[in-house]
Amino acid sequence: MEELVRTNDPVLISFLESILEEAGIKHFVADGNMSIMEGSLAMIPRRILVTSEQIAKARMLVREAGLEHELRPEDGQI
Repeated sequence: MEELVRTNDPVLISFLESILEEAGIKHFVADGNMSIMEGSLAMIPRRILVTSEQIAKARMLVREAGLEHELRPEDGQI
């Protein structure tokens, strides 16, 4: 899996999840439960991960949504 976006913004995560789901792109939000350990301070960013086969399409959708500045570098393989 490759990291598409890393953010603390729950609204952005929700928006990106809806874009990916609508396009049929399987994804996973990593570190979503870390708020329990960190005390809900949002210090640990959540990561949206996408399969290597679908990362190019996912990156294109993020760019089309005007959120290119949120993308992780293209070598973000996990």
